[in-house]
Amino acid sequence: MGQSLNKIYVHLVFCTKNRQPVIDDFIEDELFSYLGGICRNLECNPIQVGGYKDHVHILCLLSKKIALMKLLEEIKSNSSKWIKTKGSEFKDFYWQNGYGAFSVNPTEIEIVKKYIINQKEHHQKRSFQEEYLAFLNKYNIEYDEKYLWE
Repeated sequence: MGQSLNKIYVHLVFCTKNRQPVIDDFIEDELFSYLGGICRNLECNPIQVGGYKDHVHILCLLSKKIALMKLLEEIKSNSSKWIKTKGSEFKDFYWQNGYGAFSVNPTEIEIVKKYIINQKEHHQKRSFQEEYLAFLNKYNIEYDEKYLWE
């Protein structure tokens, strides 16, 4: 086979350190755009970026040129440095260690996009912890809950 081809849609989820609710109306649009820009620069086409006060969702097309772990490392380290320049209230900003990465069937892209767009409404009914546990259970991922929230 002479060509390397792939089309891997991935839904990334990660939260702020200690799930602090610091992603407010003042910073969220700019932060989501910045996260999308990091993905774009790494040739991981961002399809939808969003989230809520203590976490972020990114739906993107994973480039064949970067490992998933490296993508997350670049997203989190660059955005953490950037957000600290946005005001004294963000000087102690950090992302929590770890992340969730879930494959997305191409036929479900619109469903996941809408899910990410509707985060504010969604989290009026369900906490981030409930949401994340639902993802882990849906994908049959084994986990030890005592390590999930550190």
